[in-house]
Amino acid sequence: MNCEHCVQSVTAELTALPGVREVTVDLAAARVTVHSEAALDASDVREAVDEAGFELAGAPS
Repeated sequence: MNCEHCVQSVTAELTALPGVREVTVDLAAARVTVHSEAALDASDVREAVDEAGFELAGAPS
């Protein structure tokens, strides 16, 4: 990701997951932080990032 449109796309897809309260994207660190009411399924997170047109690097933690 390298632009605001990318940030908006990823944020929109992740925010649509049930229980997600906040999504923060740090372009410089290439990191996305998701705050949710309960644990999220890693495959759901990966699918949301894929839907935004990106590939998740590493495993969600």
